[in-house]
Amino acid sequence: MRRIFSISSLLNKGSIQRRVSNKYLINAIRPYSEDLSSPKSPGPLLQYRKLVEQGRLQHDPYQERVALALENLLGRLEQYEKEMEDYHIKLAEWEKNRETERRKLLMEEAELNQRGDLWTSVNKRKSELLERWSFRRKSEDIEPGVGKWVSYLNREKKLDSLVGRRPTAPPAPKGLYIYGNVGSGKTMLMDMFYSATEGIVKHRQRFHFHEAMLKINEAMHKLWKNQVEEKSIQSSISSWIMNLPFDMKAKEWLAAEERYKQEVQMKNILPAVADKFLVDRQAGERGASILCFDEIQAVDVFAIVALSGIVSRLLSTGTVLVSTSNRAPKDLNQDGMQREIFLKFVNKLEKHCEIILVGSEVDYRRQIAQRSVDKVHYFWPLDGTALKEFEKMWCQVINQAGGEVTSSTVRVMFGRTLEVPQSCNGVARFTFDYLCGRPVGAADYIAVAKSHHTVFVSDIPVMSMRIRDKARRFITLIDELYNHHCCLFCSAATSIDDLFQGTEEGTLFDLESFQFETETEGAKLRRDVLAEGSVSSGGAPAGITSMLSGQEEMFAFRRAVSRLIEMQTPLYLEGVRSLHPYFQRKHQSFKNCSYCASTVHHQ
Repeated sequence: MRRIFSISSLLNKGSIQRRVSNKYLINAIRPYSEDLSSPKSPGPLLQYRKLVEQGRLQHDPYQERVALALENLLGRLEQYEKEMEDYHIKLAEWEKNRETERRKLLMEEAELNQRGDLWTSVNKRKSELLERWSFRRKSEDIEPGVGKWVSYLNREKKLDSLVGRRPTAPPAPKGLYIYGNVGSGKTMLMDMFYSATEGIVKHRQRFHFHEAMLKINEAMHKLWKNQVEEKSIQSSISSWIMNLPFDMKAKEWLAAEERYKQEVQMKNILPAVADKFLVDRQAGERGASILCFDEIQAVDVFAIVALSGIVSRLLSTGTVLVSTSNRAPKDLNQDGMQREIFLKFVNKLEKHCEIILVGSEVDYRRQIAQRSVDKVHYFWPLDGTALKEFEKMWCQVINQAGGEVTSSTVRVMFGRTLEVPQSCNGVARFTFDYLCGRPVGAADYIAVAKSHHTVFVSDIPVMSMRIRDKARRFITLIDELYNHHCCLFCSAATSIDDLFQGTEEGTLFDLESFQFETETEGAKLRRDVLAEGSVSSGGAPAGITSMLSGQEEMFAFRRAVSRLIEMQTPLYLEGVRSLHPYFQRKHQSFKNCSYCASTVHHQ
């Protein structure tokens, strides 16, 4: 049975005394000593070397090489940020002028239409066949919408001659695609870089794979829902059209042309999602964009199609990508799904990113855990002694947290909620079956992780192929708790190393485990996207019996085991108070209150 580790310093003081042998050092976890409130963090290379000098990291040439590459990228970002600010100023001016000219053209056409002269003017530019189609509505042998499409293209060509082509974005610095074995330090190095970009780049986001996929799915759903909403002509006519000195027939024509323009722009939904994926740029918020993407995977057709569309669009519009994965780009798609789309995605990655290997074979998480004085937070087996210690720890943490234990609910997405059976001031308790034995998934786990800095999970069984859906959910749960830097307590049937007892009978995969959920009314959306990748109408890939190879499963198992081991270490726990969203919100709230008090005092 594992010994108990007090977390009073975590909850009350915000730090935990290190109990680590200097002889065996950690290179894979996120041991940030920098104050997040400081205006500018040091670069990743300086952070790395400082931690090595302090004895908190063991020097690794592979890691230092990655830190150097990230440092060089950081050095190019400041100038790129300025270039992108200038570019977005020019782009905003161009878009404003183009919209002004476009409305002028529409008004001229509407005026001609109102006078009955429009089709005479059109006849000079269009074929006789198109003119007959326009007068006689739609001939059966002509595809509906051809007339509007031709008008739209002609209008766009005119605008190009009047306003000029879209300004060209400055060349972006090459990002990094970092790959390597479990526990080799990929995420640690990427997070060092991400923290260092604060104050340099305005638009910066960090996503884990599950969170990114859910965000993409949610954005797609919203766009699709807006498209299918039926509105009356009056409510859909823009205010600028209603104020024009035309009759209603001309206004309706203008409104129809506006709607058609929007439909054309929304034909490919993924670029539209990508344009809002990082930021919805507004005046005064222009500049470069950074996307840090942890654990890129190609687990199914949806992931391949969505990642290809989103990431390709972001890279094409100047976003700098820094990502991690267990595999080289060309090896992501082991099952050969949607090969053509996948190869385009890989080519785009290789063009815009430096592909760099963290070649160490050492799992540093395991190394530090083996040499720590205490093995903490994981209690096994499920016998009287271990369960008694687990309950004792629950009582101790609740007493430190203060307050009353009650049930609560957390908001998930699409209006859904998840009930938390036992909750108290950022501490939550669940059974394994409650979190992993029901049709819940990444969205639910993200909601739990964001809302609770400490999570207790009891009665974890040995996982085999017989409960593979539960095993996949448990792996996803660990990913999200780790990604949000939660403090985790477990009671389990066996040790961490023996937790996953996979066999050869099939693959450990279940579509529910990834939970790209939508509302019932929106279920068609994901099927439509998947249809581009030869997917059956039920949402499951046609003819594909295995979505994840055995090797993919082993990556997932090793990652979960490695993270479970790290989450017990004192060094990991040091970061909970500074890195978890619960404490970051409190810190921001305190800063806001201090600012208000200072302002009132000054006045």
